[in-house]
Amino acid sequence: MGLHSGLDYSGKVVLVTGGTKGIGAGIALEFLAAQAQVIVCARKAPEQVPTQEGNSAIFIPADVRDPDSLQALFDTISRDFGRLDVVINNAGGSPAAEAASASPRFHESIIRLNLIAPLNVAQLANRLMQAQVQGGCIVFIGSISALRSSPGTAAYGAAKAGVLSLVQSLAVEWGPKVRVVAVSPGLVLTEQAHLHYGNDAGIAAVSAGIPAGRMAVASDVANACLYIASPLASYASGCNLLLHGGGERPAFLGAAQVLPT
Repeated sequence: MGLHSGLDYSGKVVLVTGGTKGIGAGIALEFLAAQAQVIVCARKAPEQVPTQEGNSAIFIPADVRDPDSLQALFDTISRDFGRLDVVINNAGGSPAAEAASASPRFHESIIRLNLIAPLNVAQLANRLMQAQVQGGCIVFIGSISALRSSPGTAAYGAAKAGVLSLVQSLAVEWGPKVRVVAVSPGLVLTEQAHLHYGNDAGIAAVSAGIPAGRMAVASDVANACLYIASPLASYASGCNLLLHGGGERPAFLGAAQVLPT
């Protein structure tokens, strides 16, 4: 079966921030497979850019936390490509840190990376998209951390909660020409999963608590982005696509032995 016409990104220009590794690289690969012209940015050049079926991403160095660096990125996109159809606002993350002992500087840096920087990316993307006849779509990568407690990454969870509010407000300000949406993954199995879940046994135990029976992988998030940014989702704006495999098994059920584990 061929690619659905609504998911054909031929002739479209897609920017994936933080698109050189992890979830971002997975997103870049799926858009490349859909025949998009994909641009990825990060602070450091990767050893290899995402490549799919002979279609390779173009890397442009940029630090999303630096407004001057971002302006240079979007100036380059405007000059070299003449259009921007989709932005996947993916760059972000946080190491684990106890809120009681983390420094104010640490908290500020996490909020800058995960809330202020995506807002700045979106603002510059909107300027390009509003000037285009066809407009565009900005997809913020959120997190389940925005919707439940996030011990060990409190500032990150708070920033992602801010992203969901931002998505609703920007959708109202920038529509109808620019759609603004969020995709919020639950627990994702990446190359850094061991930092959060320990060894393979820990990952298996966490996976067993998810109704889907596994954590998400990068391609799950990528496929959601492929859909939500496409004409198939043309009426979706200001919304959050929650991608968590059915959620997480509530701890009280195990504690009370209400349901079999």
